[in-house]
Amino acid sequence: MKTKKKDFHRRAIGSHVLKPETQMMGYGFDPSLSEGSLKPPVFLTSTFVFDSAEHGRDFFDMASGRRERSPGESEGLIYSRFNNPNMEVLEDRLTLWENSEMAVVYSSGMAAIFTAIMAHVKPGDVLIYSQPIYGGTETLLLNILPKWGIKAVGFAANDSKAAVDVAFEKAKALGPIGLALIETPANPTNGLVDIAYIAGKLKDERNSSDERPPLAVDNTFLGPVWQKPLEHGADIVLYSMTKYIGGHSDLVAGAAMGPKKYLKPMKALRGAIGNQIDPHTCWMTLRSLETLKIRMEKATDNAKIIAEYLRDHDKVEKVHYLGFLEPGSAAHSLYERQCLAPGSTFSFDVKGGQAEAFRFLNELSVLKLAVSLGGTETLISHPASTTHSGVPKDLREIAGVTDSLCRVSVGIEDAGDLIADLEQALAKI
Repeated sequence: MKTKKKDFHRRAIGSHVLKPETQMMGYGFDPSLSEGSLKPPVFLTSTFVFDSAEHGRDFFDMASGRRERSPGESEGLIYSRFNNPNMEVLEDRLTLWENSEMAVVYSSGMAAIFTAIMAHVKPGDVLIYSQPIYGGTETLLLNILPKWGIKAVGFAANDSKAAVDVAFEKAKALGPIGLALIETPANPTNGLVDIAYIAGKLKDERNSSDERPPLAVDNTFLGPVWQKPLEHGADIVLYSMTKYIGGHSDLVAGAAMGPKKYLKPMKALRGAIGNQIDPHTCWMTLRSLETLKIRMEKATDNAKIIAEYLRDHDKVEKVHYLGFLEPGSAAHSLYERQCLAPGSTFSFDVKGGQAEAFRFLNELSVLKLAVSLGGTETLISHPASTTHSGVPKDLREIAGVTDSLCRVSVGIEDAGDLIADLEQALAKI
């Protein structure tokens, strides 16, 4: 009996558009190509066999960008530095979350950020960025990029539009702007940056190639469930997939999503320098995508409970939680336009300084004292002495990364158990 060929890149049933959380269960994978396996197997191979010499030639021409793929033509598999089935299925499914033309995955979030910069910024260009930003990113911008003749100018998250304008003028005085890189909400303070406003500022700028500089947004804190940067004018959306997308604290990976115009140069550079993900990590990330939304929903519900508890505690100075923004304020208005939920990572200041913060952290037992975020377990850290310790102290202070600041990534445990642990630890300060 002849069976109807199924479309494994189908995005709708008639006029009904399928949601990403549904598509994560099968999009982009044809079981018939893998002995009927329900899930994609792990393709542990370094190279792939061509059907013919002509196919090998055509695949390399397409992979190198020497020609575009014809309608109905497959790009083909060559070598796992360029592509492999696990990586292709993962990239297909990631495009659904951002509704993007293309996705490219990397060996880490920092690999994705570095590749975005190297693909779009030239020596003599200036990179403008928001502060605070992940400490590893700021170390890259301040200590590594100047060796290649790339300058960086920062502006503070939650700054007024006038202050952002000043930063742009300062950047343009140093050279053409090659890229704007913003992280919103900011790590670790949850400061917000207006994506649409930055996109508008770049509209009339020209880089050293006489083109509009792209806007890259690190969407690790809220995305891809609670914020959609492409809808607000971003060109490249960046992720540490180690965090919420991976979600189980058992893998390290990164990703970029966006239009082909900006992603193709990044994919070509990945092929040149080899900072792709291995097939097993791709497979683990595919597993995680199936539960991404329900994990983020549960963690976000828990975070609200924890944030409300901390806000009312007499040992806590301030809680930097997006759900507490003052209605009517500029920050709240921006949050309402740009974000879909407050997420589950936030920071808070204990009363005192580093000594009090350390005493509190050392008493915790259910909350795990570790860097990173977005896992199923609740993690807590002291950014000033860990993730942001490489950032000069004066910049940390300006950005609000103080010695009393603790960052918590709330997981999916019982919220009452987490509060009990916080209560006994805070009592020791």
